[in-house]
Amino acid sequence: MNLMTPPPATPDAVAEVLGVLDLKTVGTDRFRAQPREFGRRRLYGGQIFAQTVMAAQLTVDDRAPHALHACFLLPGTPDDPVDFEVERLRDGGAFSARRVNALQNGRVILSLMASFHRTEEGFEHQIEMPPAPEPETLASTSSLLADWVQQTGTVPHSMLEVSMTQRMGLDVHPLEPDSVFGDKIRPPEYAHWFRVCRTVPDDPRLHYALLAFASDLCFLGTSLRPHGVPWYAPSMQPSTVDHSLWIHRPLRADEWLLYVMDSPTAQNARGFVRGAIYDRAGRLVASSAQDGLIRPLHTR
Repeated sequence: MNLMTPPPATPDAVAEVLGVLDLKTVGTDRFRAQPREFGRRRLYGGQIFAQTVMAAQLTVDDRAPHALHACFLLPGTPDDPVDFEVERLRDGGAFSARRVNALQNGRVILSLMASFHRTEEGFEHQIEMPPAPEPETLASTSSLLADWVQQTGTVPHSMLEVSMTQRMGLDVHPLEPDSVFGDKIRPPEYAHWFRVCRTVPDDPRLHYALLAFASDLCFLGTSLRPHGVPWYAPSMQPSTVDHSLWIHRPLRADEWLLYVMDSPTAQNARGFVRGAIYDRAGRLVASSAQDGLIRPLHTR
């Protein structure tokens, strides 16, 4: 067995992620992109979600996305290009609405409803960020993997998820390092700090798309923690059914963000997960929710 661990996230990996978000215009409100493989033969859901969000943003001026709702209809492949068709549903005085279909080989694999809102003054409050260690005091997933291999001489099954973070150019620091590997039964809660591992351009659209990209990481697996089964187990068929992201405040994806997740319920072979994303100053910058398939293969 090859015990070599993946290298830490690098600027080159970030450049590749930025590349998949650089959509090419192929017609009026039509765009195309070539996906990339991030360690699984199936298309990573966060990647296609982020690309679809970027397509919607390219048709809106001076308004930030605030509500993004995606339905995953078919699995995609990293081998073939994806086309994005944007429908301009409304441009009002304060809000704009877009519908985007992502098509691969002529089939719709994801459909997105996106709403944009101009900046306005109004009431403001938020729930407080929960206590969390500073990210610099926590080990990264790559260093945790290196320590595991050195101590045990084995490569854990969860290397898939850890190596994915390196290929995505993300620096991820779990709040519970001992929960990254293994299959112990734990509460349906999980949290990590994350950021893109180098400074990226100031374009807000890019930072919102990068947030969308990272919002799917470790999310559905939170619903499996009470059952002691990791999402990458060969006995599982995990798949996102729908994913929503609400953006509350401006943010930078290349600065530390705390992603706090919990799963209130799992039923009917599906897990439901909620997320709150805070910046380092404690501002709640985004919220998320996902309903996904967590079907044991033997029940099919």
